Amino acid sequence: MSRPEFAPHEAYAVPLPAAPLPIVIVGAGGIVRDAHLPAYRKAGFPVAALVDRIPGKAETLAADFDVPLVLDSLDDAVARFGTGAVYDVALMSDQFPAALRALPEGAAVLLQKPLGLTLAGTAELQRIVRERRLIAAVNTQLRFAPYVAEARRLIAVGEIGELIDIEIRVIVETHWELFPYVFALERMEMPLHSVHYVDLVRSFVGDPSSVSAVTVPHPGKPLASTRSVYILHYEGRPLRVTVLTNHDHDFGPEHQSSSIVWQGTTGAIRAQMGLLLDYPRGGTDRLQRAAPGGPWVDVPFAGTWFPDAFIGSMATVQRRATGEADSMPTSVDDVARTMAVLEAAHEAQARGGVPLPRTERSTPCERIES
Repeated sequence: MSRPEFAPHEAYAVPLPAAPLPIVIVGAGGIVRDAHLPAYRKAGFPVAALVDRIPGKAETLAADFDVPLVLDSLDDAVARFGTGAVYDVALMSDQFPAALRALPEGAAVLLQKPLGLTLAGTAELQRIVRERRLIAAVNTQLRFAPYVAEARRLIAVGEIGELIDIEIRVIVETHWELFPYVFALERMEMPLHSVHYVDLVRSFVGDPSSVSAVTVPHPGKPLASTRSVYILHYEGRPLRVTVLTNHDHDFGPEHQSSSIVWQGTTGAIRAQMGLLLDYPRGGTDRLQRAAPGGPWVDVPFAGTWFPDAFIGSMATVQRRATGEADSMPTSVDDVARTMAVLEAAHEAQARGGVPLPRTERSTPCERIES
């Protein structure tokens, strides 16, 4: 049986569209400043307008990145651009239904992750996309990070043999005060952060057959959860997949970790995601590979997660919208499967694992007299 990691979608090679459509960005938050606009400038994608209900914020951002038009409503943008643009919706997921319904039928849209906070919310978004015949993808951009792209290429050509292990470890200090909206969420770490890693795993080896998981809060922080661990089961494959996140490592940088390790039958690859080691400034990215017995050697690549991965997310939608591609690996329907894994993970947490079996009561040892 062919393994999915040996036949990745052509979009992961990040081919750029020949004639990109203008982009209308809906939302003017920090992620747009830090990643979307720098990525589109680097790729040469035309940004036609910024849409935000707070005009002053959008105008400042537009001036910094030479965006020619600022609008205060999505309706105004649709009236001007119709289906002749890609709508980059960088809003919170609870605002997605209204935004999707406001778009013209057949429009191309890139939604920020997550695709809803629950699987029911995901299903609602899928229904709207189908009803309005939208070309809709999700900005699960870690799939396109430069070090991931190079690892994907090496694995696809068999450089480390058959994949038998994927391990993702993120042990960092995360400053959640940078994202104040997360403090009100009933589900936090999984849909807001580790969704990246579950989605990345799926992009290599497909859907797991089942999920074991734990996600818990820190007793001193007013957040629904800050630490998670997943075990993704792949029935019929000798494949171990683990995702571990701990955002409460407030003990200095020495023992922090932010890595992806792919182990195969004939070698291994390790990526260091520097962005998370000193977010939002970012630390050092690194990609290494080794054969059995070592040593580890560096693998060259160009770019980093922010902003380069955002080029791949947008390029995928652009090529589908312009007819240069007939499918998108990050389509709403595909990423809905990532959300299904998260739903299973929350259910696994609620069930609390398998109780210990009963054992025979042992006889207390007699006290030895001296």
